Amino acid sequence: MIIWLNGTFGAGKTTTAHELTALLPESRIFDTEHVGFMLRHVRDLVDGDFQHAKPWRGLVVATASQLLDHFGGSLVVPQTVLVRPYWQEIHEGLTAAGIPVHHFVLHTDRATLAHRIDTDTKPDTIPARQWRHDHLTPYEEALPWLREEAEVIDTTDVTADHVARRIAATVAPAGHPVTD
Repeated sequence: MIIWLNGTFGAGKTTTAHELTALLPESRIFDTEHVGFMLRHVRDLVDGDFQHAKPWRGLVVATASQLLDHFGGSLVVPQTVLVRPYWQEIHEGLTAAGIPVHHFVLHTDRATLAHRIDTDTKPDTIPARQWRHDHLTPYEEALPWLREEAEVIDTTDVTADHVARRIAATVAPAGHPVTD
């Protein structure tokens, strides 16, 4: 099973992913950005955002399938995808591989997102501050189709633990209680 956490930068995807894997036995995070990082050395293939490179989408599907075949369990994917055809390609590939996909969008209002971005002091996120701000409008433009494709969870005034518990309760198979 794939639990895909979508939403713009600052909505709480990574934090929620860590909380979620603590709740769901045999689950692990699959950070698909590393697939993109792997492609960056192919300069003519990846210009800017690696999601625009078709191989990234196919490799995400193939890698997820291989990981699940090898390790079993569930993969939690904290990855923003704002281009509907890209999401459909990934979703269709996972479905064709027989992998159930649960798609959630972690949503927060723009003012809260901007505040979170501006006050995030983690060293690895500071250089991406402008990138994160630049993606607020594309996220808002994608919201109509995201609402059709996923369950939207408002994270504005709730903790990542609360969001993770809500998701875990939704995806946990019958007879497999969530870990405390």
